[in-house]
Amino acid sequence: MSSASTGWKHNLTIERQRLPKIDIRQLLRLSDDTGILQHATHAAPNPNHGYCIDDNARALIAGIQFANLRPHEAHRVPLHRYLSFLIYAFNEANSTFRNFMSYDRQWLETSGSEDSQGRTLWALGLTVRFGPAKDIRNLAHTLFQRALPSIEHLNPIRSKAFALIGLNAFVDAVPNHEPSVALRDRLTQELFDTYQHHATPDWPWWEDTVTYANAKLPHALLLGGTAIGRTDVIEGALESLKWLLEIQTTPKGHLSPIGNKGWMTRNGTKAQFDQQPIEAHALVEACLLANRWTNENIWVDHAWRSFEWFTGCNDLNIPLHDQETGGCHDGLQCDGVNQNQGSESSLAYLLCVLQLHLYHQHNRSITKHKNMSTRQKIRRTVVGFLRGNPKA
Repeated sequence: MSSASTGWKHNLTIERQRLPKIDIRQLLRLSDDTGILQHATHAAPNPNHGYCIDDNARALIAGIQFANLRPHEAHRVPLHRYLSFLIYAFNEANSTFRNFMSYDRQWLETSGSEDSQGRTLWALGLTVRFGPAKDIRNLAHTLFQRALPSIEHLNPIRSKAFALIGLNAFVDAVPNHEPSVALRDRLTQELFDTYQHHATPDWPWWEDTVTYANAKLPHALLLGGTAIGRTDVIEGALESLKWLLEIQTTPKGHLSPIGNKGWMTRNGTKAQFDQQPIEAHALVEACLLANRWTNENIWVDHAWRSFEWFTGCNDLNIPLHDQETGGCHDGLQCDGVNQNQGSESSLAYLLCVLQLHLYHQHNRSITKHKNMSTRQKIRRTVVGFLRGNPKA
């Protein structure tokens, strides 16, 4: 891929017009006094499958991002409820998080999957870094530190990647917390070692099979490599992300995510269906991060192309986002969309929308800062320093 953008450019007026509406109706519809329910029948919450910490962690991230974009509306999203679910899920006996809970609030296990441990730490780290209120940040900070020992022994690479994203955010907020810094650096090295062990010029990937939430691996490695100042790690992250986009982009130019009915194996074929929203979401976030690091517009084009999978630029030319409900269908199947609009899928779409708005807000802030007079810049720096933010 060249560094020059082939499509959409960084014109803030055009970007603002193109931004999708932030719609939290399905998030609120699926949430009750306990947390957010896992599944839906069509758009209606389905209590038969209860709750899981994975979705409550995702809901917490969405709520944090919404609160940063719409501080005057922050009260609309029950952040404390999602955070309370995470607190209640923590099992003191083994210092891990439970995952699945039945509708009658009974835990169905003593410890959740390793992915759920990593994903929960991811949500907590972002909450410590970006939480809109001190009490929310403090609660997340306490729980993050209590959970840290269980992260030491994560084995699956995606679990490590999820945790690494949370560690990076936590260290940004608490740079002198040595255990978190050490673990961030160790996980970065472990992810990179695994990548180097498996990757070849024609298969720059961590495993012999490409499965789910794939872009979270280069995403986490890019964050970790940047944090420790390793250009070889950063180059590996970008190389794998470029390849991931290439194998999931059709000759017509639209995104075609790897299907979960067979995935994609080395020297094998790529399964076309069922395509999952979490794959498109992971690509949007990773591409926007790559743009911020490289300043190459092509990454923004890829982010938008990945997002447009939700709106109908896909193999079947069918939208997965439901404008009537605000939700997102649970997948693209060979014969159409899955009619249900559960938490994982609806949050994948919502998180993409929030990320695009945050990216626009970030660019607008940079542009405004560049256009400021020297006197204004000096005043802003001084005021920021007095408020405890020397980078303001």
